[in-house]
Amino acid sequence: MKRCKPYHLFSALGVCVAVCMTAALSGCANRGTGPQGGPKDSIPPTLIRETPVNGTVNFTGKSIVLQFDEYVQLNNVAENVLISPPQQTPPVVKAIGKRVMVTFEEPLRDSTTYTIDFGQAICDNNEKVPLGNYSFSFATGAQIDTLAMFGRVINAEDLNPVQGVVVGVHENLADSAFSTEPFTRIGKSDTAGHFGVLNMRGGRYRIYALRDVSKDYLYQTSEALAFTEEVFSPSLAFDTVMVDSLTLQPDTAWYHVPDTIVLKLFTEQKKRHYFIRALRDKEQHYFTLLFSAPQDTLPTIVALPPDSSTTDTAWVDFTQHMLCQANPTKDTLIYWLTDSSAINIDTLRFMMTYKMSDSLYQLVDTTDTVQAIYRHPRMSAKALEAKQRQAANRKVEIKSNASSKLDIYRPIEWYVTTPLQDYNTDSIHLYEKVDTMLIPVAFTIDTIDSSNMRFAMRATLKPEQSYTLRIDSGAMHDIYGVTNMPFKAEYKLRSLNEYSTLTIRLKHYNPQARIQILNEKDKVLRELPALPDGAKFEYLEAKSFYVRLYIDWDNNGEWTTGDWALKRQPEPVYYHPQKLSLRANWEFEEEIDHLATPLLQQKPKVLIKVDTGKKK
Repeated sequence: MKRCKPYHLFSALGVCVAVCMTAALSGCANRGTGPQGGPKDSIPPTLIRETPVNGTVNFTGKSIVLQFDEYVQLNNVAENVLISPPQQTPPVVKAIGKRVMVTFEEPLRDSTTYTIDFGQAICDNNEKVPLGNYSFSFATGAQIDTLAMFGRVINAEDLNPVQGVVVGVHENLADSAFSTEPFTRIGKSDTAGHFGVLNMRGGRYRIYALRDVSKDYLYQTSEALAFTEEVFSPSLAFDTVMVDSLTLQPDTAWYHVPDTIVLKLFTEQKKRHYFIRALRDKEQHYFTLLFSAPQDTLPTIVALPPDSSTTDTAWVDFTQHMLCQANPTKDTLIYWLTDSSAINIDTLRFMMTYKMSDSLYQLVDTTDTVQAIYRHPRMSAKALEAKQRQAANRKVEIKSNASSKLDIYRPIEWYVTTPLQDYNTDSIHLYEKVDTMLIPVAFTIDTIDSSNMRFAMRATLKPEQSYTLRIDSGAMHDIYGVTNMPFKAEYKLRSLNEYSTLTIRLKHYNPQARIQILNEKDKVLRELPALPDGAKFEYLEAKSFYVRLYIDWDNNGEWTTGDWALKRQPEPVYYHPQKLSLRANWEFEEEIDHLATPLLQQKPKVLIKVDTGKKK
């Protein structure tokens, strides 16, 4: 027997199926004997009466009542219950005993079909087994509209199915309707990204997807969205689809109807810029400024004298004695204080001028008065003495990427935990081990951060050879005049025989394509531009990889998202459907036809993860 989701005209059939399934399960359940209590209840509540009946026309009431065969409860009504067309004042949905009541809080539109999709909201009272995918429809006019539009919502960047976003249509075809008028009708995407906008009347519509954080069915800047320039006319009458042709999959609430519409969800790069706070809670010799977005230009800081609320009496322009360090995303700025007179001020007051977003997301200069306060920890005299002794004996701490299996394409790196003032290259040595001898190796040193804390050694290194890095005592001074202890690190480069080489050519060559090598977690390991004779990836591990490419429309060397104001779609993304397994000491060539497989079937199943919009 085919299972059928009880949408309006199918509701009677759906109830029959549910009753049959209930009877069958009841008959074969092993109830056990004695104190075992029988198996856990896994049967959802059964709907036995609808008032008015599902599919009612000329509805003039203000509420509907659903009667079940057992006590029921509601689960997360705000997320599960969806009413179409949407209402600005949501109806009140309550469970009372064996009944669920829906009461409308605003007038219903004339000659309109309404659909209430309860999703997983209705559960039995004991085990919280959901009824699942029950929908109730009625019309305030003389007929139920029965047309529908179906499709999929996927993440534009990685093609993952997107769950839980509102998919809405507008009869108003103007672009402005998306941000000024609630949707005409709506649906919601399921775990496979499938959606259906049901009970539509004939006409021409624009369709959108929206992660509706504001819950107003209007697009707000910063909400994830998807749009298409196409205008659609619904032609599929849901009530005329043969039940035997529908297949309900275990991982989705939707029938496998044709994915006639594909919506690629993206988030614009219009992140709101603002200052979060200043921190000085760990150490007295630096403070941190936190921002909501990367800072393209450093803020301007002007020192202010202490106010009457602090115990500081001395004043020094600490801005003349500080060094800025930015994190890789440039939204966290650490200011190292380089002078003891500045470090000893507990409360640093300053005016800061920086870029902040206005209501139109334009960056404008903003000035705030900021305080970075250091609060001395409470400790005993003995603990304080130990801390002071430790500070007096502090040495510059050196770390490195020393490894017995260093990739041959990676340089030798070393880094320190406080910014350096200077270092003596003559006191830094790199040796190649040849038998028992250490042979000096010529090198240069590159600083790889903005605050003299990370360094790379450039040298000609040989596969399978061992190397020793030695840094003499006193070879470097940090900004506080502290020197280092002797440091030694051992390295051994991997053998060329451990690597594979992979050359990827595009059957349909596009000079704007960029090719990415992915691991089994869908993370980018390498990226190269496509070339006519292929993109050559050297020194890959002998393991399995996946391939993705995107079309770099703006030629900026990275994937670019869409922009609603400019009506710009996100850059197209494609996956190679097959896994590529590499062998050590082999060279592989692969020709990829990124247009051969339909987009929704490209991504390998092992890489697919449902996008719920929640932070990972």
